[in-house]
Amino acid sequence: MTLMQAELSTESEAAPGPDPVAPLLEEIGDRRAEFSAQRQLSADIVEKLKAIGVYRALVAREFGGDEQSPAEFLRLIERISTADGSAGWVASFGVSALYLASLPRETIAEIYANGPDVVFAGGLFPPQTAVPVDGGLKVTGKWKFGSGSTGADLIGVGIKVDGGPQSGLPRMAVMPAEKVKIVPNWEVNGLQGTGSHDLVVDGVVVPENWTFIRGSAATLDRPLYRYPSMAFAAQVLAVVGLGVARAALDEITAMAGGRGSITGAPLLADRAYVQIEIAKAEAALRSARAFFYEATESAWAKLVAGETLVIEDINFIRLAASHAARVGSDVASAAYKLSGTTGIYTAHPIARHVQDAMVVVQHAFLSEGTWQSAGRVLLGLDSPPGFP
Repeated sequence: MTLMQAELSTESEAAPGPDPVAPLLEEIGDRRAEFSAQRQLSADIVEKLKAIGVYRALVAREFGGDEQSPAEFLRLIERISTADGSAGWVASFGVSALYLASLPRETIAEIYANGPDVVFAGGLFPPQTAVPVDGGLKVTGKWKFGSGSTGADLIGVGIKVDGGPQSGLPRMAVMPAEKVKIVPNWEVNGLQGTGSHDLVVDGVVVPENWTFIRGSAATLDRPLYRYPSMAFAAQVLAVVGLGVARAALDEITAMAGGRGSITGAPLLADRAYVQIEIAKAEAALRSARAFFYEATESAWAKLVAGETLVIEDINFIRLAASHAARVGSDVASAAYKLSGTTGIYTAHPIARHVQDAMVVVQHAFLSEGTWQSAGRVLLGLDSPPGFP
């Protein structure tokens, strides 16, 4: 266990006793190449993520869940991501319990009737037209980026209904995973094990009460379900970048003390430029992480106190998420550059870390446009729908 993994473990609020996460992290780290080669997590790993509580973490206690605070869940995802970015990314969709909280209470009760460890995944874009029919909405189409769908129990897809209410936020139709065809085409450079394949649905009728507007108010009246779900969706992805960056920095720090150059140059650790860059990267990562959790805990404290979050609170969550993702990518890139030719090999951990971190920052929730949106809010201007 690295120093930061130990710190993350200490920060968590798990009950005293044996750490159920540590053995799984070790196994995930040992099997990273397996996930990349098959382009998705193995089924037994998804089951083990369930076992440590990833998918019940944010489920309401009344349905058998743990109803953790946002920071507790984020630290768990960060910790998993230090072992493997793809595993952290797939685990991050435990956040979907907040999306599903926008469904009618009766539907939520049906989802968790057999227990809280339900895996929900899906794809939003491009939204496909759903046709009203007897029994609900007939859904047909193809969607991209179905991360984690290969291990899901339920899958949601983005829809639009001609003539239906328009909120500016995406609508999702939820259905059993067996009604969705997964097209295995996830051929990418980073986060290879996330199984973000295309999804195909052909004429599935989804009852209206199994659809929801993502980002709309929850039907569950608890502080957790008043936390802004769209901002949280950005956070759970950004924190993957923090975990991956930590792993990359730990890797190069360990390398630096034991590797000389084939040319006879000093050890990496003895070179001034390496010392400087390691110090800068450590400061940058810790600073971004501190801002990230400060924004999270500040918003959560207000909700627990019964207060309503204002736009500035939510904007800081979004800004801290974009910043964390960017810094995570920069730190992983710095570690890669310091590794020299060692890091260019496909199988080397640093090569995988830098590719994973660079994919995180490409996500629409964390891309360059989010900085502009955050700046508009800081300047008192309007912001696009869904931000913050």
